[in-house]
Amino acid sequence: MILSRERKVIFNVAGVAVIRKYFPALKVWQYEKLELFATLLNGWNSRINLVSRSDAGELFLRHILHSLSIAKVFEFQPGQRVLDVGTGGGFPGIPLAIFFPAVRFLLIDSIGKKITAVEDMVRGLGLENAGARKVRAEDLNEKFDFVVSRAVTRLSQLYKMTSKNIRATDDANSGTGIICLKGGDLSAELIELKKPAEIFEIERIYEESFFSSKKIIFIPCR
Repeated sequence: MILSRERKVIFNVAGVAVIRKYFPALKVWQYEKLELFATLLNGWNSRINLVSRSDAGELFLRHILHSLSIAKVFEFQPGQRVLDVGTGGGFPGIPLAIFFPAVRFLLIDSIGKKITAVEDMVRGLGLENAGARKVRAEDLNEKFDFVVSRAVTRLSQLYKMTSKNIRATDDANSGTGIICLKGGDLSAELIELKKPAEIFEIERIYEESFFSSKKIIFIPCR
């Protein structure tokens, strides 16, 4: 269903409000770009399935704010490179690229039509620090400071696919590694991973009930 012009305005105002609630220090242009991103995504979502249709009215909460939870835990530094694996509709890469304009992001997905949409949205947003590419993570050999993903695959498989993409460093405090947004009981996945990992409960960051079982998993790679 295509939203009426009046409902779009209400949707965007309510959406930006939930971002302001947790990120009051963002600049006006960042709020504007997040709002524009939601508009562009809804336009593409009417043509191809980027996010669940049932989530359309909760786009800011369930997708944009969820993606930005990473920014509550990790402070990416200017000049660093971040790889978004299985970006789908641009999550978490596009919200993070808006939040961290001095950090370079590459968003990848193996599905061409999704990358076409992401490329168009990146252009429409004027994000000079973000790019998109149709490629499987297994086939990408570039180096990054961080890999981010949102519920793309099991933790062990994600580590197997992407640990090669984390740049080597001698700095024990560099904190580089893989950051994954996941939900539910992850005990079996963590045992299967066989690597040290840190868990951050998103319900301690956001008060909305949607985040009650959501987590940020960090797998250090040095």
